Amino acid sequence: MNSNIKIKNLAIIAHVDHGKTTLVDAMFKQSGLFRDNQKLETCAMDSNELERERGITILAKCTSFTWKNTKLNIVDTPGHADFGGEVERILSMVDGVLVLVDAAEGPMPQTKFVLSKALALGLNPIVVINKIDKSDARVSEVVDEVFNLFLALGANDKQLDFPILYASGRSGWAVKNLEQDERKDLAPLLDTVLEYVPDAKTEEGPFRMLVTMLEYDQYLGRVLTGKILSGTANINDVVHALRIDSDKNVEQARLTKLLTFEGLKRIPVETAQAGDIVAIAGLTKATVADTICSMEVTEPLKALPIDPPTISITFGVNDSPLAGKDGKSLTSRVIGDRLFREAEGNVSITVKKSQQEESYEVAGRGELQLGVLIETMRREGFELSIGRPKVLMIKDNNGNDLEPMEELYIDVDDEFTGVVVDKLIQRKGTMTDMRPSGTIGKTRIKFIIPTRGLIGYYGEFLTDTRGSGIMNRSFHSYDTYKGPIAEREHGVMISIADGKAIPYALFFLKDRGTLFVHPGDPVYNGMIIGEHSRENELEVNPTKEKQLSNCRAAGKDENIKIPNPRELSLEQAIAYIKSDEQVEVTPKSIRLRKKYLDSNLRKKMSKSN
Repeated sequence: MNSNIKIKNLAIIAHVDHGKTTLVDAMFKQSGLFRDNQKLETCAMDSNELERERGITILAKCTSFTWKNTKLNIVDTPGHADFGGEVERILSMVDGVLVLVDAAEGPMPQTKFVLSKALALGLNPIVVINKIDKSDARVSEVVDEVFNLFLALGANDKQLDFPILYASGRSGWAVKNLEQDERKDLAPLLDTVLEYVPDAKTEEGPFRMLVTMLEYDQYLGRVLTGKILSGTANINDVVHALRIDSDKNVEQARLTKLLTFEGLKRIPVETAQAGDIVAIAGLTKATVADTICSMEVTEPLKALPIDPPTISITFGVNDSPLAGKDGKSLTSRVIGDRLFREAEGNVSITVKKSQQEESYEVAGRGELQLGVLIETMRREGFELSIGRPKVLMIKDNNGNDLEPMEELYIDVDDEFTGVVVDKLIQRKGTMTDMRPSGTIGKTRIKFIIPTRGLIGYYGEFLTDTRGSGIMNRSFHSYDTYKGPIAEREHGVMISIADGKAIPYALFFLKDRGTLFVHPGDPVYNGMIIGEHSRENELEVNPTKEKQLSNCRAAGKDENIKIPNPRELSLEQAIAYIKSDEQVEVTPKSIRLRKKYLDSNLRKKMSKSN
């Protein structure tokens, strides 16, 4: 790459389906990176299936192109608080942000979380109102909503004076003045980026790079991505990795691969200059927040610490009678290999062998993060048994238990503040602030709450606020144990038979509680088939058929009406179970079960505990 070329690094903040991928593809074409007739593969920023379903960005991605002798590195950002630490590290690499908003939908909740981080770091935004040609576009209202959002997030005067462009990524144009400017290409947007985003910040001195992202490549091994702060990186240079709060070097190695971003892919280069975002291979121990540098450098760069794992979940072999029916009935070794491989490329989770037979403890930042991993493995064909999430306690110097606490920000319509505050106080939360959020009729509430108090709460929160509430969380500190939090109030209905659920049996069970199974679903001894209306557990036979007799009956089985069963999502199921229960996860099914399937063994184990 030309050493005289300017480099600008910017992050793109956008909700899924707001046109980010299409807009970036159009930038690639118009920058000359691709021929007009060249067929594009899926963009590096295109959302994977899980991201699209959940409406968030899960994986950080980087791509690049050149415009008017300036290299533009564009970094996508995760959109959920479970990935908050990664968001802050990624934003520390860039010098500006592009906020992309749908002209009909306006700013969405996940956009808000990342934008709040960007504004707090002092980054100045460029706002793009995209999909301007939609029939239901409401341009002026969306602009007002964006401005109000900036106000609510505490933007300073310079940040509030943001440039606005109106665009159609699909048609490949952007304009500053919607009424007067010609709608022909994206030059106005790209020129605005050159004008408003500062050149990449660099320093004098030898090669230093702060690692921001880590992934595992089957050919290259560990690949570390970050921005070069000073000096020049060259292929085969001998470097070492330094870590804050470490008395010695993490490791010394040679740069076997030096990769820069160009369009949709990483390409090998011989050298890379300060200010550029690059990926390197050849180091086996260095990780996120470490400094990769020349041998003469002795002090690591300041870095945001990696948020500690606060929740762990047990991943085990599926040993139910239905194991292997839907996917792969795998050994614990295969499951362990997959989990350790995940930990290689995901610095925010840790994996260790569990004390329980054939299982592993996987620790991470939250239910969503671990839920994404479970869902990913499920779609790869794995069958798993999953335990209830547990918070990771630590001991203070006096041997007292300390539990992880979260700083929780809630934005909610005024009419729902009462129920939200009441629920969070029941979950041992302490309200530290409550004020108008900057939007008429909305209130912002701040809580300090135990991590375990948030397990299973998000779905309840959406129900209580009719889907309008916004909840963001981040790790706060460890504090003294706040006491027990009430678990599920109701008991469960447990099958005592193997077979298929019979309509006749379910008809008589429906009055005993809420069913989780449909007629015809396979069931087995020890499987949870519903929630009991009372506190105690109830053993039932959902396979019981109507006894035949010679007597005629006015009614027929076809007239039996059974209400639709309650269907739990993966996260809801994991949050629902108690410590003596598990979630059976297969590629086609999510079932609840008792940890010990045999009734006599359950009673024996409950007495021993």
